[in-house]
Amino acid sequence: MLVGALTFTLLLPLLLLGLMLGMEHVERPLRESSIQDQLTTFLDTARPEEVEAYISDGFGPALERYWKRRRLARLLPGRSR
Repeated sequence: MLVGALTFTLLLPLLLLGLMLGMEHVERPLRESSIQDQLTTFLDTARPEEVEAYISDGFGPALERYWKRRRLARLLPGRSR
């Protein structure tokens, strides 16, 4: 009984590590295509200052600025986008 519990205790972390590596292998292409689609949409519809933020700060901060502007435009009366 003790040997079985000890074996389970030692093998469980290895099993979880293998599962996580397998999941990462499957998810990587999904993340990359999603980022590529977001970047394409962003570059097609971004304002010049948002593109400058992308160049100087990186994609994350620039995309956040872009989504803030989009949310604000929906909240303002008389503005449709």
